[in-house]
Amino acid sequence: MFVDRVEIEVQAGDGGAGCVSFRRERYVPRGGPNGGDGGNGGSVVVVAEPGVDSLVALAHRKFWRAERGTPGQGSNKHGRSGQDLIIHVPPGTVVIDAKHGFVLKDLTRPNDRMTAARGGKGGWGNTRFKSSTNQAPRQSTPGEEGERRRLIFELKVIADVGLIGKPNAGKSTLLSRLSRARPEIADYPFTTKHPNLGQVTIDLDRSFVMADIPGLIEGAHAGVGLGHEFLRHVERAGILVHLIEPMPMDGSDPIENYHAIRNELRRYNPKLIQRPEIVAITKSELPGAADLRDRLAEQLERDVLLISAVTGQNLNRLTAAIVRHLHPDDG
Repeated sequence: MFVDRVEIEVQAGDGGAGCVSFRRERYVPRGGPNGGDGGNGGSVVVVAEPGVDSLVALAHRKFWRAERGTPGQGSNKHGRSGQDLIIHVPPGTVVIDAKHGFVLKDLTRPNDRMTAARGGKGGWGNTRFKSSTNQAPRQSTPGEEGERRRLIFELKVIADVGLIGKPNAGKSTLLSRLSRARPEIADYPFTTKHPNLGQVTIDLDRSFVMADIPGLIEGAHAGVGLGHEFLRHVERAGILVHLIEPMPMDGSDPIENYHAIRNELRRYNPKLIQRPEIVAITKSELPGAADLRDRLAEQLERDVLLISAVTGQNLNRLTAAIVRHLHPDDG
C-alpha cells in the first residue's frame, strides 16, 4: 500500500527527577549530600532513510513516544537518559507542524534528519545545591517535560522527469517501456493510483529518474478527485513530459485537454508552468495522431513529438530531448 500523507502525534521523553540523598557510611560522620541528577528524556528524530518509499509504516500508529529518563540515585548516580525515537521516512518527505501549518523541515536528501520533539532535561539532585551556607540541602528539581506536537508528513516524489496528462494517456506504458518499473497497466482510466518511479539508463555515466504521476482531471487544483494527492508529486520534477492521447475514451478534444491540464498546474502552483516541458502525442499508431501533432505544434509554435510506447516509435527522440534538458552542457 502506498501512503503519501499522514498525521501523527509525537511525545518526547520526560527528564528523570533529581534525587535527594545523603552519604551514610560508617566512620564518615559528615557524609553530606550525594543525590544524583535525573537522566535526559529521549527526543523524537525524523530521518530520511534510503530504501523507504512510502509512509505506510506511520499510517497505523497515531501516537509515538520516546523513552523517559530515569531518576537519579544516591551515591551521586545519575539516571540513565532515554533513547531517542527514530522515525524513518522516505527522502522527499516534508515535515509540517499540524497546529500552526508551517514547514519544519524538507527532507529532500537521503539521511537528512531533524529533531521533531526535544526530550526534557533531567532534574538536579541535591548535590547540586550544596554550598558553604547550605551543607545539607534537601531540595531537588523534577525533570522537564518532553515536547509534544502534532506532525503532518507529506511525501513528494523526487524525480528528474514527471509524466503528466489525462488518465489513460499512456504514462504507465511509457514508463514500463523506458525503465524496469512495472506499474499496473490497463485499458481504462485511473489505473495508476499512486506515483510510480523508474530509472532510465542512457549509458554508463548517465541516467535519470522518471515518475508516472496519476492522471489529472479538471478541478484537481481544488482537490477534485485526488487532485492535491497527485499534484504535490509534480512539484519535485525538474522536467515535465506532457502526454496527450489522440483519441480520448470520453470523446473530449485532445488540445483542450492539454490546456486544461496546464491550467490545473497554473492554479495549483504558478511556478509549475515555468518548468521545462516536452509535449508528446502518444499512441502514434492511431488514426489522426499525426494530424493532431501538426495542429498542436502550430498552435504552440514549438516542436511536438509523436511517439508510441507500443511500437517504440520516436522513443529515442523523446529520451534524447529529456537528456538535452537535463544535461544542456553535454551537447
